Amino acid sequence: MMEILTTIKDFLWNYILLFALIGIGVYMSIKLRFPQIKRLFPSIGKLIRDIRNKVPAQEGRMTPFQSLATAVAAQVGTGNIVGVATAIAAGGPGAAFWMILSAFFGMSTIFSEAVLAQYYREERDGHYVGGPAYYIRKGLKSKWLSITFAILTVIALGIVGLMVQSNSIVISLNDSFQLSKTWITIGLAAIVGVILTGGMQRIAGFSEKVVPVMAFAYILGSIIIVFMNIGDFLPALKMIVVGAFAPQAIGGGVLGITIQSAIQFGLSRGLFSNEAGMGSTPHSHAVASTDHPAEQGFIAMIGVFVSTFLICVATVMVNLTSGSYNPAVSAKEMKSQATLMTQRGFESGFGTFGGAFLSISLASFALTTIIGWYFFAESNIIMLAGKKKSIVGMFRIVAIGFLVVGTLLDADIIWTLSDIFTGLMALPNIVALLFLSGTAKKILDHYDKCKKENQLKWPTEDDLK
Repeated sequence: MMEILTTIKDFLWNYILLFALIGIGVYMSIKLRFPQIKRLFPSIGKLIRDIRNKVPAQEGRMTPFQSLATAVAAQVGTGNIVGVATAIAAGGPGAAFWMILSAFFGMSTIFSEAVLAQYYREERDGHYVGGPAYYIRKGLKSKWLSITFAILTVIALGIVGLMVQSNSIVISLNDSFQLSKTWITIGLAAIVGVILTGGMQRIAGFSEKVVPVMAFAYILGSIIIVFMNIGDFLPALKMIVVGAFAPQAIGGGVLGITIQSAIQFGLSRGLFSNEAGMGSTPHSHAVASTDHPAEQGFIAMIGVFVSTFLICVATVMVNLTSGSYNPAVSAKEMKSQATLMTQRGFESGFGTFGGAFLSISLASFALTTIIGWYFFAESNIIMLAGKKKSIVGMFRIVAIGFLVVGTLLDADIIWTLSDIFTGLMALPNIVALLFLSGTAKKILDHYDKCKKENQLKWPTEDDLK
């Protein structure tokens, strides 16, 4: 059974999604004239000003920062640590180069997702709701594809996804602190239950408080490790660049690492870690209160920047500068030790505290991913349920139930199932992004026109004709 699931996962990610996700990223970058180059840093500046001015959230909506924090909560998970370590273990240091390249193009993809989610969102009972299922139904006029996406998202994020993350939390805390798995599970279910029953506002409040602290602590810890091994910083950069194009020059030929494996693992792990094109993060960006859809698209690009350019790269540099990545060990053997690789990197600088620090980081990342993914799944439950509000309440109970079940299952099986369902979820979204790319372009053009006229307004259908 496991072999069949692995074969399906490998085919889906290595032969379909790898090309589809990179392809849509390149296509949207060209069509939108590379917004990640011209728009990213000005949007970071605007976001910082909004945070300083303490722009309040409107009832039934999130502030742009809360939407970003909820998106990053989902984007930054165990894949940013374990997944990245696996990528450089199996694909060599050069995988990091391709991971960064995938994130660069992914920014245009996630811009398009956020813009379309904003434009096609709906208001229900005083609350905004939106995401790919909504822009597929209203933009593509395809009800069946919209329902297909919604069902796959509920399974991928609200069921299997929660099991993956809860499993990671229990294993991490049990291994590092020898805490009882039962008590960890009870505590996790209680924390998640309290947050979820508070609805959108409590999820937003949790995300905007926890995510910045979590990300800052991990990045700071990584920077300290790099500075403690500053003499290996430039050699590490050289390993990344050389490994991307000539892995045999650093022993890749002997270890079984080829350019193909560096590209494959780098691109796939990069795409998986920042979720650009997968159709998950648009759900939080849809509910942001903003003056123009394009503005939230710019904010969405920051999420990819944080998850890949900052956190994933931090993981890479810890492994390469600390010496926990050993080029003398075969790729197959190194891959089996990927989970321990980053841990050894932190322990080399912080001793036993390093292992505890990484375990807490993993647990924090997984917890925020649970909250983010549940919110995304609930957005699709709302669409599927229609006026039957009781179904949303029932889904919360079901989700927490699967969260508990996940702690009891084999990690390999649920990780494989997660890869399969998130991959299937991405396919309808990629189709929608391709056919609605013209709309995304018109919305960006409308934004530029409004900025020139110094009068920002929401685009109407007539504006986009």
